[in-house]
Amino acid sequence: MTQRILIVEDEVEIADYLRRGLAFEGFAVEVAGDGHAALAAARERPPDVVVLDLMLPGLDGMEVAQRLRAGSSVPIIMLTARDSVADRVAGLERGADDYLIKPFAFEELLARIRVQLRRHQAQDTGEVLAFGPLTLDLAAHEVRLADQRIGFTAKEFELLELFMRHPRQVLTRDLLYERIWGYDFGGESNVIEVYIRALRQKLESAGAARLIHTIRGVGYVLREDS
Repeated sequence: MTQRILIVEDEVEIADYLRRGLAFEGFAVEVAGDGHAALAAARERPPDVVVLDLMLPGLDGMEVAQRLRAGSSVPIIMLTARDSVADRVAGLERGADDYLIKPFAFEELLARIRVQLRRHQAQDTGEVLAFGPLTLDLAAHEVRLADQRIGFTAKEFELLELFMRHPRQVLTRDLLYERIWGYDFGGESNVIEVYIRALRQKLESAGAARLIHTIRGVGYVLREDS
């Protein structure tokens, strides 16, 4: 089945460039020029990935992402000229799965679209990851510690999934940035520390011993204390 990409972009030249490039790669492509048109298109013809500009007439990209995420798990890749850490974090917290700064290479966008499609398809397989008493159900998007359900945001869930796919392996900060956020926040950001702290607090509040450990100067590892 042909996969559908919804491009939400009010700059006609950019929208047409993306439409032609993605169509050439075999995708069915629809373009919406504003936020209201994007929401209508997503509701009537659900896409497999949304490529969403941040600066839009009517509803901006942040609002569109939040509304899409309220009723759908469709992957959202934000495109924007805004490159501050605060803007990137805000986009992720509103529901974006990835964030690409303009100007960008089409090949990079294409690679990120394919990553999001693979992740989304994996969630549909019913795969369940386990580490000790901790389980992560990709299809249900649910984490349990023994019989207790723990609530996580989409990004927290994705970060925990990465750790559970690589237990007892040290994951570097660079790898975490690349695999979870898809870009480099730079030295000014403590976003990884913020998310690690959130994972620890939620797991330990549910009764788990410390599972995510800091390896100073290197990164983090998921392991049980010996």
